[in-house]
Amino acid sequence: MQTNEAFLEYESVRHRLPAVSEIGQCLHLSNLEDLIDEIDVFLLDAFGVLNIGNTAIEGVPERVSKLQSIGKRVIVVSNAGGFPHALLMKKYADLGYNFDTEDVITSRKALLRGLSELPTQKYGLMATESLGRADLEDINITYLSENIIDYDNSDAFLLLGSAVWTEDRQEMLLDSLKRNSRPVYVGNPDIVAPREGGFSVEPGSFAHRVADTTGISPVFYGKPFGNIFDLAFERLGEFDPERTVMVGDSLHTDILGGHIAGLKTALVAGHGFFAGQDIKKPIEISGIKPDFILANP
Repeated sequence: MQTNEAFLEYESVRHRLPAVSEIGQCLHLSNLEDLIDEIDVFLLDAFGVLNIGNTAIEGVPERVSKLQSIGKRVIVVSNAGGFPHALLMKKYADLGYNFDTEDVITSRKALLRGLSELPTQKYGLMATESLGRADLEDINITYLSENIIDYDNSDAFLLLGSAVWTEDRQEMLLDSLKRNSRPVYVGNPDIVAPREGGFSVEPGSFAHRVADTTGISPVFYGKPFGNIFDLAFERLGEFDPERTVMVGDSLHTDILGGHIAGLKTALVAGHGFFAGQDIKKPIEISGIKPDFILANP
């Protein structure tokens, strides 16, 4: 999937996303260090800000370390639904970052918080089984593969990670839901994610296909929805939204979500979603205007 195609797919599902509530000034800056004087709290997306796939973006570990060393609060707010938290922390450490485990807020955490408020039921799970069941030990889950019985026997569905998901599995999910409508909970609203070789297709894409085909309204956890920001705000305690920025590479998740949460927003233009692209037109088309546009994170 190419950048323009991914952008248009996000635009096609705007009716399922929060409405734009704020319009930023699109002030162009070089990188995160240019925000030091006016920002105290940095909420950082991962893909496109900290890393591309399994590679840290050059210079960013050092810049993040500098922010931390001068007393800035740095929290990761990521739609990382597919990775157990311990594995995610190891990944960030291997990339050269030093975050407290409670300062990494993910859509997986937001979904688990949501599930804790629901009655116990049997879930069919979209995820990579080889990553293990950490964080999910108390949930009745069955990994979905090629056995249609597992789909039909599920009370609801969890869409966490799509790395090993296939079109055949998607068709089985759709067919099962057509026969018997059930809730669908999405632990990663992203449609795509930037990786070394291009974009990967993420659970949000498959969730919107469920909605388009079956009429079911998936419940999304993660950016741009408020549930993930609620967790971040709990972690922060008292803070000044006017001196807090959500930094990300996606207009429809990071920037829209930051606006909805009442924060300043900064779009990373030179890496991730819009790398090598002119961002002026997408901003005009979407109407999602960040406060700042960073050439680099």
